[in-house]
Amino acid sequence: MENLRALISPILVLLLMAASASAFPVPERLVYDVTWSGMKAGSAVLEVTPQGDELRLTNTIRSTGVVSAFFKIDDRTESVTTRAGAPKFFRENKREGSYRAARQATFNFSSLKANSIDLLKKVERTDAITPRTYDNLSSIYFIRGSDLSPGRSISFDIYDTKRLWHTEVRVVQRQELATPLGKFKTVMVTSRLSHNGQEAKVGNATFWFTDDDRRIPVKITTAMKVGEVTLTLVGGL
Repeated sequence: MENLRALISPILVLLLMAASASAFPVPERLVYDVTWSGMKAGSAVLEVTPQGDELRLTNTIRSTGVVSAFFKIDDRTESVTTRAGAPKFFRENKREGSYRAARQATFNFSSLKANSIDLLKKVERTDAITPRTYDNLSSIYFIRGSDLSPGRSISFDIYDTKRLWHTEVRVVQRQELATPLGKFKTVMVTSRLSHNGQEAKVGNATFWFTDDDRRIPVKITTAMKVGEVTLTLVGGL
């Protein structure tokens, strides 16, 4: 049985993730304004760069202005994936006010295991994953490569270095969205995270992707413990 699973698992991964490979051009760099409950809070950059037979996805968020004076934010998230979109390595470094976090994870789809390390606490763990597992960053690109026809639902899992979250994505509607770069025809998509049947109180996001082949995330809103963070595209096209 173990030998059979070792053979089948990689094949399943390639089949489930193949759509992600053609969803966006490489390299790609998208720039966003960040607001927190309507107040300008900083800037963010989403990037995709080639790395041999792999892709490196990065997301940086830095606070500016008034927010930076009392709550400095300097976050960097990285995900290394196959060209087909399967995550191989994930790392996040967060500096948010007095909060610090540094974690990383490696994914093994042959054994369906993820190994993670809390670099600050020096704690390691191994968790079971499914063939349809992504990290926080590669999951966005998986969604971009999916069929986003209104009314459709997509299920997959997200491993955040501590637990496996079941994720339900729903394609709500087509919507015209006004941004600093002009108006875009978009597809509105919501995501809901749950673990052991309990829905997450934070981290649930809503996306507005361009209604074309690139599926550029024009706007992203995420529920936080206090307020809501919104990323709005302002450059990089």
